[in-house]
Amino acid sequence: MARGQTALYPGTFDPVHNGHLDIIVRARQIFGRVIVGVLTNIEKKTLFPADARAAMIRAAVARHPGIDVRPFDGLTVDFARRVGARVIVRGLRAMMDFEYELKMAAMNKRLSPRIETVFMMTSPELAYLSSTLIREVAAFGGSVAGLVPAGVARRLRRTHLDTRGEDA
Repeated sequence: MARGQTALYPGTFDPVHNGHLDIIVRARQIFGRVIVGVLTNIEKKTLFPADARAAMIRAAVARHPGIDVRPFDGLTVDFARRVGARVIVRGLRAMMDFEYELKMAAMNKRLSPRIETVFMMTSPELAYLSSTLIREVAAFGGSVAGLVPAGVARRLRRTHLDTRGEDA
């Protein structure tokens, strides 16, 4: 595994934040190509539809060659095979993430033994970020500037102002 490989970084990204972008850019430095798979997760109610989440990520990574963003549904390993990825990249923030991710990696390995999972630690200064936390701060009118790309911050602000009946 190294340059020349296609890696898949799957997630819900609702919304994408700087911790996600940290992993995306660093994974691109290791692998030749990174596909960001924006999951439509039937078990999660999302703030933004998959196409909007994908568009926000595309805007955030536009200046980085070798990064492609695609919505998908279904099993991650099936999507990885469709896009030619032999590596799934997963970001870790804390021990709590590791337990969940280890189970997911084991299941993916059982479903598709040729696809490897690679764990990357989020940079320490971004390890506290989560999409849930970002949504909560934005919903209560707090600033998410510096935590998410500027376009995402604007979109969150507009979305929450609209839901409160204020002018965007």
